[in-house]
Amino acid sequence: MIEIEIPPGFVVRTEAQKAAFDNGFRLEHGLESGWLRYGSTTARGDVWIAGTSKNGPWFLSIQYPDIAAEIGMPVSPETSGPGAATFGFDKLDGLYSALNRAYRLGVSLPDAPLGKFRAATEHMPQATEAECQAVRRIGQTLFRQALLDYWNGRCPLTGIADEPLLRASHIVAWADCETEALRLDVHNGLLLSALWDAAFDTGLVSFADDGSVLASPSLSSSAAVTLDLYTKRALVGLTDVHRSNLARHRLKHGF
Repeated sequence: MIEIEIPPGFVVRTEAQKAAFDNGFRLEHGLESGWLRYGSTTARGDVWIAGTSKNGPWFLSIQYPDIAAEIGMPVSPETSGPGAATFGFDKLDGLYSALNRAYRLGVSLPDAPLGKFRAATEHMPQATEAECQAVRRIGQTLFRQALLDYWNGRCPLTGIADEPLLRASHIVAWADCETEALRLDVHNGLLLSALWDAAFDTGLVSFADDGSVLASPSLSSSAAVTLDLYTKRALVGLTDVHRSNLARHRLKHGF
């Protein structure tokens, strides 16, 4: 096991604070056994940061297991922190990337968009179609922002990061969702480039559990070429909840 610096020196404190503040964790909650604790007014869950010296390595501990599970890197075998899982980094760049991911997950995982939606629409009437559409637009806007955060502002299939070209694609369609929670769950969404969104929404393409692309017989060869379908592509970053929702998409569209 690697021993962290206790108490953390001036450089470790300064670098930890800068990393936390630069990535949305601007509430300082003090020191716990050498770990500097930070929170956020907008993201769910606290983080703890520690270092072994001014030159690193650096460690990040995450409060909530669901956020830690989607950080996308192996936990550190070299030290354990106060959170649900702890990650280690040789360089500050790695710490910054993980903090950014933790923040994005903290503002996008399932209950966060739903809570914002309920707060925003609690007193809105829904007696007419126009009023219902206004409520729906709020939900769709919150869902899009949550997907932008969850997928790091990038289409997981093509890598396109131009926001005007990205669409918030429901896996189980809005009209088919049984609950508001499902409608606003980021695991029921993909951030796809516009052309792929159109193909997915209409059932011309779907995705297998491993993320590989499935094409409908109705998809024309010219459209397949335009989608670059013959290049090996696969969605990355799928969870079991994504896969469960994709199974419903495949069933609906006959895959």
